[in-house]
Amino acid sequence: MAKHKTPRVRQLEALMAVINNGSVTAAAADLGISQPAASRLLADLGKEFGFQLFNKREGQMVPSQEVRLLQPDIQRVLELMRQISEVSRDITNRKAGHIRIACLPGFATSHLPDIVADFLQDRPGVSMTIEPDRPERILEWMIGEQFDFGITDGFVGHPAVDRQDVQVRSVCVFPDGNELAEKSVISPADLAGRSIIHTRKESDFYLQLSRIFQDAHVALNSRIEVRQFTAACELVCNGVGVSVVSELDAVKYAGRGLSFRPFAPSLPHAISLVRPTLKKPSLVTLEFIEYFTKSLQPYLIAP
Repeated sequence: MAKHKTPRVRQLEALMAVINNGSVTAAAADLGISQPAASRLLADLGKEFGFQLFNKREGQMVPSQEVRLLQPDIQRVLELMRQISEVSRDITNRKAGHIRIACLPGFATSHLPDIVADFLQDRPGVSMTIEPDRPERILEWMIGEQFDFGITDGFVGHPAVDRQDVQVRSVCVFPDGNELAEKSVISPADLAGRSIIHTRKESDFYLQLSRIFQDAHVALNSRIEVRQFTAACELVCNGVGVSVVSELDAVKYAGRGLSFRPFAPSLPHAISLVRPTLKKPSLVTLEFIEYFTKSLQPYLIAP
């Protein structure tokens, strides 16, 4: 028994073009090739199938019963190939793909959603997974290549993880109507005696804040300890106290019962943008990382 070769897509396109147009001449014009080239495609396909493709009837090429039996499957194959071509083009043009992002919980509810919405607006073929967690877990995911991109802090480095470090400005946040709004810049002396909401006492950010207060000879009146800046902002909005947080979080609460002013001395919130070293990122992942990095520019401490 003769072994059938797998037909080529171009042969199937020629076959469908003749079925739709009724002649090889019209089919060749439809495909943008010469008539001899179209005839050769059909002849080769007929040999590979092992049966006659067309019968002539009143000057028209009429598909044989065997071809009619195959026609629905051929149409599905060509439609699938068109879809593959469109998706591959979208991937090349960074319009399709899936991005897995791990981030600090605060980012998942503050800065990141707006950036993701803007990025996806003209990329209907792109989907995302966003997983918030603590820095230790994000590091594990990056080492295990489970995520494409991570936003974390307190990162000390790992050979399996590429990093880009940025420093975001910090501001003092306080309830609307507070007399601190009269100041253009707020220092530790301005916060003497006020209830302070701050990050965990073992965090790098709190340790820096504590040193700034110590250097200014001002007591840091600890009232509430939280894990995330967003929680501090929520508490400030409820009039519990004041806080020093990343400007990225403060701007999301402006006009919602919270005001803020620059804090001095400068207290950077160090953020690391990370991705697995050995996992080659997709084009759309690289574009998102660039897009996200640019979104941070207005909030960064100048070098």
